[in-house]
Amino acid sequence: MRRSISIVIPAFNEEKRLPATLKKVREYLSASGWDFAEIVVVDDGSRDRTAEAARAGGARLLQNPGNRGKGYTVRHGMLEARGDWALFTDADLSAPIEELDKLWRAAEQEHAQAVIGSRALDRSLIGVHQPAFREFVGRTFNLVMRMITGLPFHDTQCGFKLFETGAAKEVFSRQRLDGFGFDVEILYIACHLGCRVLEVPVRWNDVAGTTVSLWRGVMAYLDPLKVRWNGLRRRYR
Repeated sequence: MRRSISIVIPAFNEEKRLPATLKKVREYLSASGWDFAEIVVVDDGSRDRTAEAARAGGARLLQNPGNRGKGYTVRHGMLEARGDWALFTDADLSAPIEELDKLWRAAEQEHAQAVIGSRALDRSLIGVHQPAFREFVGRTFNLVMRMITGLPFHDTQCGFKLFETGAAKEVFSRQRLDGFGFDVEILYIACHLGCRVLEVPVRWNDVAGTTVSLWRGVMAYLDPLKVRWNGLRRRYR
């Protein structure tokens, strides 16, 4: 039995993409057999009509106190999730929402508290690749991340992650990073709390119009160091 699910979508200036995204998510949920489902859009201080698009698309709207970053935005949504399970996914649906079925099956069969989507485990599932340099930066980041943190995952940055909500409350309440390195932090916390975390290959397509600059991606290299330092100082206990 699938029980209940919250789909958390962080959004910053996404008024153009949200209507189609919310339509796809609603159609998926209506056919997927969950006992209860909700869509939660977290508006990260958008300057356009993101909030109006979220309401019009049938989502529950949460709003940050200004532009706080993706880490803050995802944390806000995951801590407010009402379902037994909570998935956070990007507003561009670069990982199709139907891939949630893979994550759910893995969680159910392996009794995991978290399952993360991965582009690295089977790159044949990538339909549209990122530009070569951006992809190189991503692969290098994950190599450096594993060396620094000791985490075993090959793709921490895919924005498609499913958590059992009880585990999510424990993990995200300890999260400290508000930027794009938060993915590493939540996985580090989850593993150190004893959660069973699985990595599953998913279909993925690069979508034009990303709001993430390459410079911000490069600066995320510092975040595994912050996570490791926080861990050594026992700040996640």
